[in-house]
Amino acid sequence: MISLVEQGDSEGNQVFTSKTGGPQDNWPLELIDNERKLNNPLKFQEDKVSVLLKHLDSQKSMGPDGIHPRVMRELVEELAKPLSIIYQQSWLSGEVPDDWKLANATPVHKKGCKEDPGNYRPVSLTLVPGKVMEQIILCVITQHLQDGQGLRPSQHGF
Repeated sequence: MISLVEQGDSEGNQVFTSKTGGPQDNWPLELIDNERKLNNPLKFQEDKVSVLLKHLDSQKSMGPDGIHPRVMRELVEELAKPLSIIYQQSWLSGEVPDDWKLANATPVHKKGCKEDPGNYRPVSLTLVPGKVMEQIILCVITQHLQDGQGLRPSQHGF
């Protein structure tokens, strides 16, 4: 598992299953952070945001803001610092920018008769910066649980 943020000082139309894994499976090993400390505030580091932006899939679709992932990938040096600041402020305040809540929903046919609306599932295209922040937080939560700090042996479920 990869940790994108240190404590101290995760185009999103994918379904994660045990077969496909999450996008963090493809992240470079230099993102791994083995020196995590408990009960310290989350810190979104510019260099780790930069690495994640460099690994954006340029073949994915853009969100409602009209900014293509390829553009963000090419402007990594200019975007990493401001995005890390926005992520940090959002985390500390508990608020997400309103624009990041926007999505373009598109119906995708599942199976059966195409005239039946019940045979479609909605796919939401959201903003790339929001997806990057989601991946960072997903990675931290997953790492926390894998370290045995989130679930006790007596906890279980289906």
